[in-house]
Amino acid sequence: MVKISICIPTFNRFQLLPEAIESVLKQSEEDFELIVCDDGSSDGTAELMANYTDTRIKYIRHPQNIGKSNNMRSGFDAASGDYFIKFDDDDRLLPDFLSQTAAILDQDHSIDFVGTDHWIIDINNHRDLEKTKENSRRWGRENLSAGVVNNLLEVVFVQQSFQIGATLFRRQTLQELGFMRANWQNCEDNDLFVRLALAGKRGYYLPELLMEYRVHAEQQGIDRAIPYLYGKIEYLETYKFDSDKLEEIRKRRLAESKLLLGLRLIEKGETAEGRKLVLAGKSFSAAKAWTGLALSILPKIWRSHFFKALRQVRH
Repeated sequence: MVKISICIPTFNRFQLLPEAIESVLKQSEEDFELIVCDDGSSDGTAELMANYTDTRIKYIRHPQNIGKSNNMRSGFDAASGDYFIKFDDDDRLLPDFLSQTAAILDQDHSIDFVGTDHWIIDINNHRDLEKTKENSRRWGRENLSAGVVNNLLEVVFVQQSFQIGATLFRRQTLQELGFMRANWQNCEDNDLFVRLALAGKRGYYLPELLMEYRVHAEQQGIDRAIPYLYGKIEYLETYKFDSDKLEEIRKRRLAESKLLLGLRLIEKGETAEGRKLVLAGKSFSAAKAWTGLALSILPKIWRSHFFKALRQVRH
């Protein structure tokens, strides 16, 4: 048995995947296995993986696309380490990520996972210090103290401070929760952290920039936003919190997600479903809702310009 299992789920990222793999092979902690699970890539990923001879690397190839969370689960099921991390095929770990996070789990067996801060990088691997600082502020890490997080549910649900690709888990803890839910395409990471908190698990925050999160054009656009918002709605509808404060936040985010999805669908031309969701989410912003409904009567070819302007309006 190895100490740490690292899973990189991949799909048609032939150009970026080698950088993710190399970031693992350069770790100062060498007691690991690397599991690359391929969700039916058609871009030469299989040929790329055939060139790796390091015996610590395992390659799981699914002949057809089985979906995001199912692909991740296949990598988790193949893992044998005491500790586990999954990170994306366009991101990178810094050389001391494994050694620093594993040391905390080694020292305190009551801690279930250790999360760190991370850099923001671009497609050319350039670190952006200002965007990194803004990202830490936006997700509440700037004021998150080092150590065990006492108000874990609020930190992972409200602030969403932990990033799954920058977090090392005890594999047994994830086994107890069943890891990612099957057949989820989006927000499976948010859901996992909430389930960990609700189960009384203990998270530790290490305020060090030990991972690099890549921001690039492939993550943007309406075709990415629509499935993400469907996933976010599914995630938010899964829970009902005992805390009045958290429940109010959940309901507000659910209304916002329905409104935003409705607007996107109207923009794309799926008008009937879009109107339905806009009406369901209008409690978040009645002005945006009625504006979106008004724009829905325009011919599809005219909508994009107006919706782009609408997205610039702060609610």
